[in-house]
Amino acid sequence: MSVTAPSGFVASGVACGIKGDGALDLALVATEDGGAVPAAGVFTSNRAAAAPVEVSRAHLASSGGLASAVVVSSGNANAATGEQGVADAEKICTLAAGGLGATPSQVLLCQTGLIGIPLPMNQIESGIGPLLESRAVGEGAARLAAEAMMTTDTVRKEIVVPGPGFVVGGMAKGAAMLSPHMVPPQGVAHATMLAVLTTDARCDPRELVSSLASAVDSSFNRMTVDGCTSTNDTVLVLASGASATTPEPADLRAALEEACSVLAEMMAADAEGGTKVVKVTVNGAVSVDEAHKAARKVAESSLVKCSLNGEDPYWGRVMSELGSSGVAFEPPRVRIAYGGIIVCDGGVASPHDEKALREYMKQSSLEISCDLGLGHATAMITTCDLGYGYIDENRTTS
Repeated sequence: MSVTAPSGFVASGVACGIKGDGALDLALVATEDGGAVPAAGVFTSNRAAAAPVEVSRAHLASSGGLASAVVVSSGNANAATGEQGVADAEKICTLAAGGLGATPSQVLLCQTGLIGIPLPMNQIESGIGPLLESRAVGEGAARLAAEAMMTTDTVRKEIVVPGPGFVVGGMAKGAAMLSPHMVPPQGVAHATMLAVLTTDARCDPRELVSSLASAVDSSFNRMTVDGCTSTNDTVLVLASGASATTPEPADLRAALEEACSVLAEMMAADAEGGTKVVKVTVNGAVSVDEAHKAARKVAESSLVKCSLNGEDPYWGRVMSELGSSGVAFEPPRVRIAYGGIIVCDGGVASPHDEKALREYMKQSSLEISCDLGLGHATAMITTCDLGYGYIDENRTTS
């Protein structure tokens, strides 16, 4: 049931004509009674942030961290659309608020799709009424909402995580233009990915912001498909409080982190042209920041990703990326392994079972571990291989 699994939420999804092929392209997640509840969001650090990002940031600030609903549209990112794009985003929120009995600042907005193209507002305006009228509790309504936010995704991405006395539900989209780097609206920085989470836990907006930021930093911000940070990346969460449970902060954080981690891995598994989900771990770094930097350099390397697609454990490419990552690095201390099979030790080739390694590389889930031998810090990045389908999808406007 994803976003409708926690008590107090409804959802809907309709086709309004943004995509032009009759596919679902407009979604809603809202409180059952239209009332505003604690909400939080983290947004792209891309300075070319899209209009819905600007509007949702402003709405969370002006409402004091309260929201009644999230509207999601797909097929047009409403990015690089200037003042008109912001005005269009505000109008969508106003129309939805009118049908919910909320104020416009209590409606948040996510949009995804083509950049630099004006929104087809006539279609969206005509779809808001049916979207509001069809909102409902239940698995079917949640499924329609999750389908309506998809672009090049091939499968819905939904999750339900039970916590002690409360539930977290979530839906997401993302298959390319994925290297999220998201922060709270007032934070400092540390095809588009969008995620909408709901929970029936009781909590205040400040606690929700902290928990969401922590969960995103250890999940979506540790995943990359192609190294491209979108203009629209957004994760939002609403907390209805309907369970009457006020969880320990650690329990809420853990449930949100599990939901975000599963959704992030679903994105990597559904990457355009991808055939393998790959976890790149760097151990033995002098700091966590350096471990993360080195792991991301390997994970985003086109050369490494191509060799993974070809099931070729060419560890020389991994060594090269580690050495060019800008972190403390001494080749004689380096060890590299695929699935625990050591292929490089002391910076040079290591004898290993080549047959076992070939069989391992055929799997759809792989692990590359790199030990720099200089400290005790570790970090992991989830990524995927680079296949022909990625180029086919992105060699023209998409």
